[in-house]
Amino acid sequence: MELVDSSNHGMPILFSHYYSSLMYSGTDFLKKPVFLRGFSGSLHLVLLFVLFISWVCNKFKVAHSEGSKERFNNSKSLCYKLAQICCLGVSVFSLVLCLLSYFYWYRNGWSYEGLVTLLDLALRTLAWGTLCVYLRTQLFNSVKSKYPFLLRVWWGFYLCISCYCLVIDVVLYKKHVSLPVQNLVSDIVSVVSGLFFCYVGFFGKNEGEDTLLEEPLLNGDSSNEAESNKSKGNENVTPYLNAGFFSILTFSWIGPLITIGNKKTLDLEDVPQLGPRDSVFGAFPNFKNKLEAECGTSNGVTTLKLTKALIFSAWKEVLLTAFFVIISTLASYVGPYFIDTFVQYLNGRRSYKNEGYVLVSVFFAAKLVECLAQRHWFFKVNQVGIRVRSVLIVMIYNKGLTLSCQSKQGHTSGEIINFMTVDADRIGDFSWYLHEIWIVPVQIVIALLILYRNVGLASIAALIATVFVMLANVPLGKLQEKFQGKIMESKDKRMKATSEILRNMRILKLQGWEMKFLAKIMEIRKTEAGWLKKYVYTSAMASFVFWGAPTFVSVVTFGTCMLMGIPLESGKILSALATFRILQEPIYSLPGTISMVAQTKVSLDRIVSFLCLDDLQSDVVERLPRGSSNTAIEIIDGNFSWDLSSSSATLADINLKVQQGMRVAVCGTVGSGKSSLLSCILGEVPKISGTVKLCGTKAYVAQSPWIQSGKIEENILFGMEMEREKYEKVLEACSLKKDLEILPFGDQTIIGERGINLSGGQKQRIQIARALYQDADIYLFDDPFSAVDAHTGSHLFKECLLGLLDSKTVVYVTHQVEFLPAADLILVMKDGRITQAGKYNDILNSGTDFMELVGAHKKALSGLDSTEAGSVSGSMSKEAGNLDSTNWVVEKQEDKGVQNCKEDDVASSKGQIIQEEEREKGGVGFSVYWKFITMAYGGTLVLIILLAHVLFQTLQIGSNYWLAWATPVSEDVKPSVDSSTLMIVYVALAIGSSFCVLVRSMLIRTAGYSTANQLFSKMHFCIFRAPMSFFDATPSGRILSRASTDQSAVDLSILNEMGAVAFSIIQLLGIIAVMSQVAWQVFIIFIPVIAACIWYQQYYIPSARELSRLVGVCKAPVIQHFTETISGATTIRSFDVESRFRDTNMKLADANSRPRFNIDGAMEWLCFRLDMLSSVTFAFSLVFLISIPEGVIDPGIAGLSVTYGLTLNMLQMRVIWFLCQMENKIISVERMFQYTCIPSEPTLVIEETQPDRSWPSHGEVYFRDLQVRYAPHMPLVLRGLTCTFPGEMKTGIVGRTGSGKSTLIQTLFRIVEPTAGQIMIDGINISVLGLHDLRSRLSIIPQDPTMFEGTVRSNLDPLEEYADEQIWEALEKCQLGDEVRKKEGKLDSTVSENGENWSVGQRQLVCLGRVLLKKSKVLVLDEATASVDTATDNLIQQTLRQHFSNCTVITIAHRITSVLDSDMVLLLNNGLIEEHDSPTRLLENKSSSFAQLVAEYTVRANSSFGK
Repeated sequence: MELVDSSNHGMPILFSHYYSSLMYSGTDFLKKPVFLRGFSGSLHLVLLFVLFISWVCNKFKVAHSEGSKERFNNSKSLCYKLAQICCLGVSVFSLVLCLLSYFYWYRNGWSYEGLVTLLDLALRTLAWGTLCVYLRTQLFNSVKSKYPFLLRVWWGFYLCISCYCLVIDVVLYKKHVSLPVQNLVSDIVSVVSGLFFCYVGFFGKNEGEDTLLEEPLLNGDSSNEAESNKSKGNENVTPYLNAGFFSILTFSWIGPLITIGNKKTLDLEDVPQLGPRDSVFGAFPNFKNKLEAECGTSNGVTTLKLTKALIFSAWKEVLLTAFFVIISTLASYVGPYFIDTFVQYLNGRRSYKNEGYVLVSVFFAAKLVECLAQRHWFFKVNQVGIRVRSVLIVMIYNKGLTLSCQSKQGHTSGEIINFMTVDADRIGDFSWYLHEIWIVPVQIVIALLILYRNVGLASIAALIATVFVMLANVPLGKLQEKFQGKIMESKDKRMKATSEILRNMRILKLQGWEMKFLAKIMEIRKTEAGWLKKYVYTSAMASFVFWGAPTFVSVVTFGTCMLMGIPLESGKILSALATFRILQEPIYSLPGTISMVAQTKVSLDRIVSFLCLDDLQSDVVERLPRGSSNTAIEIIDGNFSWDLSSSSATLADINLKVQQGMRVAVCGTVGSGKSSLLSCILGEVPKISGTVKLCGTKAYVAQSPWIQSGKIEENILFGMEMEREKYEKVLEACSLKKDLEILPFGDQTIIGERGINLSGGQKQRIQIARALYQDADIYLFDDPFSAVDAHTGSHLFKECLLGLLDSKTVVYVTHQVEFLPAADLILVMKDGRITQAGKYNDILNSGTDFMELVGAHKKALSGLDSTEAGSVSGSMSKEAGNLDSTNWVVEKQEDKGVQNCKEDDVASSKGQIIQEEEREKGGVGFSVYWKFITMAYGGTLVLIILLAHVLFQTLQIGSNYWLAWATPVSEDVKPSVDSSTLMIVYVALAIGSSFCVLVRSMLIRTAGYSTANQLFSKMHFCIFRAPMSFFDATPSGRILSRASTDQSAVDLSILNEMGAVAFSIIQLLGIIAVMSQVAWQVFIIFIPVIAACIWYQQYYIPSARELSRLVGVCKAPVIQHFTETISGATTIRSFDVESRFRDTNMKLADANSRPRFNIDGAMEWLCFRLDMLSSVTFAFSLVFLISIPEGVIDPGIAGLSVTYGLTLNMLQMRVIWFLCQMENKIISVERMFQYTCIPSEPTLVIEETQPDRSWPSHGEVYFRDLQVRYAPHMPLVLRGLTCTFPGEMKTGIVGRTGSGKSTLIQTLFRIVEPTAGQIMIDGINISVLGLHDLRSRLSIIPQDPTMFEGTVRSNLDPLEEYADEQIWEALEKCQLGDEVRKKEGKLDSTVSENGENWSVGQRQLVCLGRVLLKKSKVLVLDEATASVDTATDNLIQQTLRQHFSNCTVITIAHRITSVLDSDMVLLLNNGLIEEHDSPTRLLENKSSSFAQLVAEYTVRANSSFGK
């Protein structure tokens, strides 16, 4: 037989010549290819069978312990990975050969040898692929260090057969038999891989084999190593920083994190740190410089300048992404440009040899370039977004720290939190849309050029249609911007109200007002939902306009062609359709872009208006260096006003000179300006005129304690280094030692938000300890002794002010007259002026104001019989030592310690009140999706939406199919139908598909809107009905992040994301259907590629999901830290620690960005791989089309499949991308669902047991064997109390801090339910009543006076039950009538957030006004007069005596005088009743504990605490 010249006749003849020469050459049977390929196939079939058996056995075998697996996993050698890669390589190589062979025989007819070869290659592909999976799963998790014996034997066989085949090839070549290149290459690859496998199997040594034997012995050490690795987790910087070119190109640098996420649930320690450019520590200084260069001071910021600074701070990334955008756009138009050429090629018009292969290569290369450019474009813009978000968070935080008090009153913490959560996020997300604005015109120009090539002047019609469609969106965009702004306004208002309510939930529960306040939130939400409805329906119209746009443009273009007589050929039409499909993308995204531009502008404007607010005046206080002057504080002719627009000054004509080391006391009636005086020394009050000088460092103790959540130790150290000796001294001076001994973790106990799990006294003492530890020169105390009992107050004064601070300058505001004689200078204040100044004895006789204060104090003491007091004080001295050591036991963090620890957590974190935020682990359950989509109308809309989209997709494909089929392939072919029929059918299909889009858009918005409202109502109802223990254990940041960020996601995007997943899948199925209709053989490649895609997605999802949850969990600390900073800004500034707080905020912002950065990397890692797979699929389908003999399929229909195939990779990527987005977003729903399952308080109203309207008529309270604990695993706080509080009498409850006084009151109001025993009021067991029935019949004046933002009227009568006359009457009784009349709005005068524009004493009087209005039969005073001066205290007592003479009054007091005129006194100690009798009887018994307490108070009151 002659040798055939392959260069002349190509590969096909080579194949046939090879096989015929072999079959008929008469050589030995063993040399025949049928035998060789058949034997090889059988060998691979045996391997498959063995692997299957092995897999089944492993399924039934008991798995090894996790520990051993894990240990071995870490010591895998390189050989294992290389073996896997090699197996995968052989499998892919066999698949390529298999497909090439298939195309060849499909074109040239089948033969017996061909079938055997094909079968061999198919079995090889399967066997090696399965082996790769086996090595990855079974063996990788095995404890054995060697490959299985059978596998090594098989590798040996494989090498032998491969060598044998290669030898036969060489022999045949020697005999001048022509060999096809494929077979020779295949055999060489087989021999090389066989050699590698034999080396690995028989000689390869695994690292770590020996350590495996030793490891169990080193168990202890290895766990320590794990710990140290964990701590290093925070140190390791992202691999992206040092990744090589190839790693960055393919996103392989994120691979290790995804692998970890597959083996275990990711934690924040596993997520690497950001690189310097992405970290806010690197990005913020750069941004700040740019902004300052633009506008100098922060007050000169405009939206334009802020935008410029943000863009210029990341200009490199912006330019790089712009380059990627252009490359990606150009590459995406290569396909449409060449489709006509491809259709003509299929029709038989060939320009040159191998044109088909060249076209396939061009299509494939363009796809690769597009994919790479797009992936890096998306990743880089996300990187910019993360940077911008962090920078804005830091900017807003820093501004919040320097805001003046007046500015702060204009913007509440709730609003500012929205700037940080919603607005900064939105501006960060805008980076996605940054290039959309300018790339759309570029895409339109390119599209028009391609259209001009295909349809000539009709492209002008296409341009006009496109411009018309875009203009149609302008009014819609404006409406969206308007509605978005309104939504944000309402949301701010709602967040403001929500954060205030969460802060004061205890008061609302005690008063039974929570449902009224929930109704207030619902009212605000109703307004928000009104705007939301308008917004979503506007966006539905925008969506409709643009989904219909490509069809509209194509109808106009082809209609123009018909009118102008331009011939329509299928190739040109398909090219035009492909162009429209690509143009569809920017047109689709345009409404999103326009609305995003609108939203971003709104957010930028809001942030700019916040940044332009006034800061504190920096020049109020002149700071002198330490030791430069003997004068510590000097104020000359000072006039100050909180409100500069007000005509009257808050402080007027202040002249004050305080020498170093002086003690200055400030006293005066409620609202006289005492706290304002301290604030002006700190520089907090705006200065009208005068000079303030300060020499040295300062420390400040506020009237309302400000405690950070965190450990007690951290609160005391407040950023200073630990000096143990000094620390112990401070604890001793603040009598915190005993408290710390009792707390479960001592000073490592974690304090809840705002010190929720500490009593008022403990919070105050921790505050004092914080100030003492700072070792400042000047100390400012704002009435710190009012929240503690008499004994502790004396101890603090003696040990702190007279002891540790003996040589320091101290200014203290106090209402306790007994602390005044120790002062070197006393300032008496009235109406914002210093009316008297001097030493105690000097001013006692020189003016009336001071006389009044001292007189009131003496009057209070006159309740004690002086002789009795004398005799008691005689016995006092003997017991003084005793008393100091009996700083009574704190059995439980008293006032607020409602602990909510789960029983099973006791071992690990017993008693820590704040648990780490709960986050679900693993996959989001199907139940979450199902519950969510069936919330609106039982899910019926979902079916209609899906049906509408299926119909839309069918009509879309149908219309394109119609065009491809009905138009001729070239000019010389007669058309199937006339042009008018062609257009009528096409237009009818287009109108049908547009209608489907309209239905779908409207219904999906309707369902989304309804679901968002239902979920909002459900979650808020559950939160408001939750027991108090839930609020004590849950930082408000967690609740607020669900009410803001998560609610926003549900309002605006989640149902759209779900729709996008369903729509993309339907589109993908449509494309596969079109491509398969041309040639079902495409399924050969589709199935493995889709399997690979699903595998990749499953591999990626565990990491992405946990990273997404970490974003949610890491966001709450940023919000919480910010909320704390805003409320404690004065304290932070007074200690000069702003820079430390800024640093902490930056660290938290970075911790929030870390998971975001890695989510983006992981997303692109996945998309890159999916893009590659779909590009390969597309290339194979093209190869298949050019391999089919001419005339077998219609070139027009083949061209249609290519048109659709061009968008295959984008769609395939989109399906997975939307799936992952939905998985990430649905976490918001999951988090909200968590809060719809909070255990609820008992029923509010129980009809059957509802008491009479007159109940309680007598007011007798009877406790029977009352036992209370805060959680099942915690000790009893009240340990079996039995006593009666007689009706219509006054009962005083006393006892040292932590004895159970406030717990008793909480149980009376059923804030805490009794563990055993019962409480009866007028013979009715309160446990059988509804909570509102009980709480609305009792009244309380709480320890912390609370006012809500609103008006005086709404504060006194939130339930709107009383007439104005009754309110005025109550105001008169509580001595606030004149104060309110002075104000402009009278009863409608405003009260700012937390009642900041009222003094603490005035707030307490408002609380008194509330109970005077309510006129309950049972009144509880919980240390109600702690914050007022003695005169006001006497006044309150007098009012109560006058108006509540026939009521049961229960008083908890620190001032003994408050309970002296009670009818009965109950003395609690350690949760038990120590004494219960009338005060007179108890005082007669000198040894009674009550007599000792009174004596102690008297001694303190009469002592002068002199130096």
